[in-house]
Amino acid sequence: MTNGITVTRERIAAMEPRIRPYIRHTPVLRVDMADFDQPPLAVDLKLECLQHSGSFKARGAFTNLLERPVPDAGVVAASGGNHGAAVAYAAMRLGHKATIFVPEVSPPAKLERIRSYGAELIVGGARYAEALAASERFAEETGALQIHAFNQEETLVGQGTLGLEIESDLPKIDTLLVAVGGGGLIGGIAAWFAGRIRI
Repeated sequence: MTNGITVTRERIAAMEPRIRPYIRHTPVLRVDMADFDQPPLAVDLKLECLQHSGSFKARGAFTNLLERPVPDAGVVAASGGNHGAAVAYAAMRLGHKATIFVPEVSPPAKLERIRSYGAELIVGGARYAEALAASERFAEETGALQIHAFNQEETLVGQGTLGLEIESDLPKIDTLLVAVGGGGLIGGIAAWFAGRIRI
């Protein structure tokens, strides 16, 4: 993890009941890989696509808003879609203003989802790095709370609650495949399992 970020099982376990009223306990679906012309193997899929705002990122968004003081200026985030939707949704549920900076290349459906949660949407450049820089300037100028998609302790603690939930659903799990983008999900899940399973 970067920038001295420390995420522990204890922090994740303490956070889970705090965000529980705001998130869904998503289902697990068992499939047989033989159904996909592969050798037979039972695989359990955790359906975070059914989470509020459409992804696991709601966990980190709620953790940030519940753990950090939110100023009158509200919250700000940069996103290509899912993180922005999660921050906008969490802000709406908790009664805060949200401003989301997006790059020009963001999918229209994701932009519509962000708007549907009442956030102010600002195109902050051609690519994500430019949108992030614009959101950081906005935070400095207005005092809004910056919520980073992955390089933030609270974000990783929130994403780690998914590991806790997976272990609760599948207590005999020994191997977990995790999609990796920015690293927030795998960072939080690895902190939860802390070397006890293969990730």
